Amino acid sequence: MAANPWFSWTYVVENADTLWAYTVQHALLTVQAVAIAAVIAVPLGILVSRIRWMSGAVIGTAAVLYTVPSLALFAILAPFLGIGRTPVLIGLVVYALLVILRNTVAGIDGVDPAVLDAARGLGYGRLRVLLRVSLPNALPSVIAGLRLATVSTVALVTVGVVVGYGGLGQLMFRGFRNNFYRAEILSATLACVLLAVVLDVAIWAGGRALTPWRERGRP
Repeated sequence: MAANPWFSWTYVVENADTLWAYTVQHALLTVQAVAIAAVIAVPLGILVSRIRWMSGAVIGTAAVLYTVPSLALFAILAPFLGIGRTPVLIGLVVYALLVILRNTVAGIDGVDPAVLDAARGLGYGRLRVLLRVSLPNALPSVIAGLRLATVSTVALVTVGVVVGYGGLGQLMFRGFRNNFYRAEILSATLACVLLAVVLDVAIWAGGRALTPWRERGRP
């Protein structure tokens, strides 16, 4: 037991450079995947909230893709895109789409109709209503979707080890191969948890900065 502890500070110190390198790789892949998914999902959410007959098809397709097991999806993409970063990034974008898309649609649909009527009464056109009223009011829901997508993506990155690009998952896999070296596995796991917390807090703080009126409106 002493030779294979659950946690070893000595291991962390001696492998700090490796842990940091994989953590940076993990963080960059997460941020890139969520950013790309947001660029796709937010406009789609705006579109389907305006063209209702498209809603079922677009959200349904995203939901079907979301149900594909991550191991299977990465394995399916690998023969076409090769081994490494590209199939992992595309797979992560696919999984993040549904969460951000649903929250965007829910946020826009949740805008108070009285607020929209008041904006139209002031002479706002459809585009101005969208940019000045609907999107600002939907922003908290979009931020919540980004937070959920980010945390789930941090976990999913580790599965990318099956195609050779899994960030901290590489250390976990190496620990399993190295006679179940628990210190290596747990150190990588704790690094994943810490990374998820840091990114979640960063997005939360960004959301508060972008919606100062919500704080002013609280008693």
